[in-house]
Amino acid sequence: MSDFEFTNNWFEQSSRARWDLLFTELKIKRVLEVGAYEGAGTCYLINKLAKAGGGEIYTVDTWGGGKEHLKSGIDMSAVEGRFRQNISRAVTKAGPDVKLVTLKGPSDFMLSALVAQQKAGYFDFAYIDGSHMASDVLCDAVLGFKLLKIGGVIGFDDYGWMEQPPSVRNPLLSPKLAIDSFINININKVTLLQSSPSQVYAQKASD
Repeated sequence: MSDFEFTNNWFEQSSRARWDLLFTELKIKRVLEVGAYEGAGTCYLINKLAKAGGGEIYTVDTWGGGKEHLKSGIDMSAVEGRFRQNISRAVTKAGPDVKLVTLKGPSDFMLSALVAQQKAGYFDFAYIDGSHMASDVLCDAVLGFKLLKIGGVIGFDDYGWMEQPPSVRNPLLSPKLAIDSFINININKVTLLQSSPSQVYAQKASD
C-alpha cells in the first residue's frame, strides 16, 4: 500500500480479514460503500474487483465529517484530497474493467436517488460506515438493504462505537441501537453472519 496515503489503519484492523473471506465465499461484482474517508476500503475493493475480472463500486460520502472529526480538528478537505488521490492511483492500476462512481452528498439523498434510478436489488455487497448517529445509520441500513440483491451481504462498521465517556453515553449517538433495530426488524429476511464488538454482517434472504 506504499503508493497510497492513509493516516490511519482502521480498514486493516477492522475490515480486511472479513472482506477477504467475503470475496472468497461470494461472487461480488457490485459494491455499495457508504462512508469512504481516505479511501482505504475503496482502494481494496478496486484491487479485488480488478483481480476478479472487473466490477462496479458506488461510494458515498459528504467529506464534511461528523462531530467527532470536527471536535478533533481533522481537516476534512485534506481527507477528501487524499481520497481523490488514492482512488485515482488505484483506478489507474486496475484499468478499465472496474467502474467507480463517487457520490458526494448526504447518504439519504444519494441512496434514495439510486433507488429512483432502479438500482433496487442491484448490489452484491453494501457496507455502511458513514454517520455514527443512530437515526442516520438506520436510514442508511434501510436504503442499503433495498439496494442489495437477495443473497447479497450488508455490513456495518463501528457497532460498539461511543463518542461520550461512559458516564454520559447517549445510545442515540451510537450505531449500535440502529444496527440492532435493523436486524431485529428484518430478522425473517436476513441470516446473521457475524456480530462482534466492532462489526456486524448479515446476508439478505428475501425482500
